[in-house]
Amino acid sequence: MLLFLGGLALLAIGYFTYGKLVEKLVGPDDRPTPAVRCADGVDFIVLPTWKAMLIQLLNIAGIGPVIGVILGIKYGTAAFWIIPVGNILGGAVHDFIAAMMSMRANGANLPELIRRTCGRFTYGIFSVFMCFLLLLVVAVFINVPTQLIDRGIFPQFSADFWIAMGAIFLYYIIATFFPIDQIIGRFYPFFGAILLLGSFAILAKLMIDAGHDGSLLLESEGFKANMYTFANNQPILPMLFVTIACGILSGFHATQSPIIARTLRTERDARRCFYGVMVAEGVIAMIWAGAALALYNIFPALMKENPNLVLAKITDHFLGGGVGTVTIVSVVILAVTSGDTAMRSLRLALAEMFHVPQKKFVNRVLLCLPLIVITALLLYWSNLSAKSFNILWNYFAWGNQVLAAATLMGATVWLVSLKKAAVITLVPGMFITFIVATYILWISPGRGNGAYGFGLNLNTAYACGVAVAVAAAVAAVISGLKKRKLNDPDWLGKAK
Repeated sequence: MLLFLGGLALLAIGYFTYGKLVEKLVGPDDRPTPAVRCADGVDFIVLPTWKAMLIQLLNIAGIGPVIGVILGIKYGTAAFWIIPVGNILGGAVHDFIAAMMSMRANGANLPELIRRTCGRFTYGIFSVFMCFLLLLVVAVFINVPTQLIDRGIFPQFSADFWIAMGAIFLYYIIATFFPIDQIIGRFYPFFGAILLLGSFAILAKLMIDAGHDGSLLLESEGFKANMYTFANNQPILPMLFVTIACGILSGFHATQSPIIARTLRTERDARRCFYGVMVAEGVIAMIWAGAALALYNIFPALMKENPNLVLAKITDHFLGGGVGTVTIVSVVILAVTSGDTAMRSLRLALAEMFHVPQKKFVNRVLLCLPLIVITALLLYWSNLSAKSFNILWNYFAWGNQVLAAATLMGATVWLVSLKKAAVITLVPGMFITFIVATYILWISPGRGNGAYGFGLNLNTAYACGVAVAVAAAVAAVISGLKKRKLNDPDWLGKAK
């Protein structure tokens, strides 16, 4: 129990200490923000800070801090310190720096930021990769809530699978077309509040139960018999950091930060909206990880069950039928509210790449038509069999962390060019580069634990992962030093 409470305390302490340090290093000031300077009534709109924070929470949370940690806690109580440390030093820094880079570049999306930091060649490869990944995100975040509804986890919301899928997809399309304040800005804060209330209700009940039986937050013999270990091809490095992405570090967040970066009245709100919201997501992840561990200790057989079923068991066990159902609905909304903003982010990125103004409704429609067709085909293919969906999920999982590695290395170029202490992005960037390189080189369906990779020996994959991380770091620093010599006052918002 002390490890769990210590992890929660570390998240709070990290926000007020390391978060302040990172903010001071970047130096938010009073220059006009994109929301003020580029206001267009569609994507560039000033929103109240509290509303921007709740929207950002729903944008980035997805199902990672719930479903991800229900799977991730199977690696043991080490997750209780890995989540907060990774969140404070990696994930929160990643989200905050990505947002600040965007704000200093007139609200630029991630591909444009990569072009400015890493050059046109990297930009070309990265843009294709990111667009493909966002299409996977949209497809995954239509599939997951549809499955939750279709499987009757809460029967009152049951519906035909394809009807439910079609309804969610239609909502994504509508939300993508409309100005951010008309749907997202109006309803998401309410959904965010439901998620927070449900999560803290679970925390309160968990603390009461653990106070009576401290072993609930330890590894019982039944838990150890079923947990993920090196022996069953589930080593913490790299598997945990691909399984629990949203609570620790997620590249998807860097595609979402520019959306909210275009709504802030002042740069001085950035630490709360990005660093602080990521810390809040870490708290949510810790709560669900603790609840899952307690339930696995009580019912070890659940460790072999689908995480969606475990989610329902957690809410029923800790909250009962009424509040539990509302909490599950909030988890479904989590997936939906990340999927629709993923589609919105894809629209914005493509508009930026092809220089298509987005103020006119017809431009938004024409740009989205190919995306709608491709997503529909992905949805059809991914539901042909369980294997198809698993392939979709696995590539989404590691592709997400490739995005994080690229973002942190691009941020390192930016900080080096501005003579800032780039170590804050370089170290987590090297770590996640090592993770994703190791994962791709080692993973193999033959081991029964993931996507198609190269199937190398784990120690060989570790060594190669270190080499790739060092090479990426050297390239980022050299690129930053070259950018510094340009002495361009408009280089990503450099002070004139």
